[in-house]
Amino acid sequence: MIRSADSITLALRAITAHQLRSFLTVLGIAVGIAAVILLTSIGEGIHRFVLAEFTQFGTNVISITPGKVKTAGAPPTGIPTSVRPLTLEDARAASHLPNVAAMTPIVWGNSEVSGNGRLRRTTVYGVGPNMLKAFRIKIRSGQFLPQEESDSARAFVVLGAKLKKELFGDTNPLGARVRVGGMQFRVIGVLEAKGQILGIDMDDTAYIPAARALELYNRDGLMEINVTYAEGVPAREVTDALKTLLKARHGREDFTLTTQEDMLRTLSKILDILTMAVGALGGISLLVGGVGIVTIMTIAVTERTGEIGLLVALGAPRRTILGLFLGEAVALSTVGGALGLALGIGIAQLLHLVVPALPVHTPITFVLLAEAVAIVIGLVAGVLPASRAARLDPVEALRAE
Repeated sequence: MIRSADSITLALRAITAHQLRSFLTVLGIAVGIAAVILLTSIGEGIHRFVLAEFTQFGTNVISITPGKVKTAGAPPTGIPTSVRPLTLEDARAASHLPNVAAMTPIVWGNSEVSGNGRLRRTTVYGVGPNMLKAFRIKIRSGQFLPQEESDSARAFVVLGAKLKKELFGDTNPLGARVRVGGMQFRVIGVLEAKGQILGIDMDDTAYIPAARALELYNRDGLMEINVTYAEGVPAREVTDALKTLLKARHGREDFTLTTQEDMLRTLSKILDILTMAVGALGGISLLVGGVGIVTIMTIAVTERTGEIGLLVALGAPRRTILGLFLGEAVALSTVGGALGLALGIGIAQLLHLVVPALPVHTPITFVLLAEAVAIVIGLVAGVLPASRAARLDPVEALRAE
C-alpha cells in the first residue's frame, strides 16, 4: 500500500512537473468559476436592490384599483366601461375595517407648480392625511395634511425635498402660496428626502388632499386606494374583509386587490430565475474547464504508462492508481476554483467601485457552492482517465517504458 503522504507527494510532483500545462488547466477552471461568481453576484445584487426598493414602504400594503382584471390597473382611458369608480366614501369605509392600520386614497397627475417666482413641472399626488403612516414617510418641517372631511379639505400642499429646494432654495417655504395647475395652495410642510425608487424621484413631488386632486384633474374617481394592515395579521383576512365591503357597496366585484406580499413573491421568483440564468451562462465556461481536465489527464495517463506499470508491479492496488489520478484532477480543479473565487469576487467589487450604481452581492453560499462545483468537476472529469490508468496491464505498461 502507498501511504497517503506519498500519494499526495506523487500527485503534486505530477502537477508541478508540467507547470505550463497545469497552469492552463487551472486557468480554465478559474475563468469558469470567476464568470459564475461575477454574474451571480451581479444578479443577486440586483435581486436584493429591487426587493429593498419595493419593501422600503413596508410589506403589509394592499392596493385597491378600479376594474376587475387579472393584473392590477384601471381600464384603458377612452374605452366605455360600466366599472364603478372608487370613491372617497369607499376609502373612508375601508379605513373603519378591523385590522386596518392606515388608509390613503391616491390620485396623481403631472402639473406645473409655481412659487417664489419659480416654475417647475412635477408629479402631484392627491392623498389622505394618513399617507405618512401608510408608507413610512417622515416630515422634515411643518406638518402633513390635517385630518379633515374630504368634502371640506382645505387647499394645503406638502412639498417633497427636491421640489422645495428647486422653488424656495434654502428659505423657509412654510406659509408660502404656490400655484398647482390652476389652483392656489398654501405650503404647510416639507418631507424628508426619500431618494429614487426604481427610477422615480420621490422627492420631486407635491402632495395635496385627494378631494382637491379630483377637482384639479377633473376626475370622478380615485386611481387607487392603499390600505396598510396591522403587523402579524394574515393578508388574506384583510383582503377578504375589503372584498366583502366593496362588493356590498358596488353591487359586484368591479375592483382588483393586490397585496404587497403577492407582488414581492412574484418578483422574487422572477429575480431568482434571472440569477440562475446568468449563473448558467457562467457555467458554460466551467464546462469548458472540465473538458480541459479530461484532456490533460488523458495525456498524463499516456505519458506515465511506464510509471503506472511499475507501481502495479510493485504491488500498488488498482484503487490506489485510481486515487492518484483522481487526486491530481481534484487538486487542479480545487486550485482553479480558489483562484476563480478570488478573481470573481475581486472583479465584482472592482465593478462596484467603478460603477457605484451597480449593486453586487456575493453570499457565502455562492462561494461554497462554486468551490464544491469545481471539486465535483475535477472528480467527474478525472474518472475516465483514472479508470483507464487503473485498468492498464502492468506487463504491457512496463513494456511501453
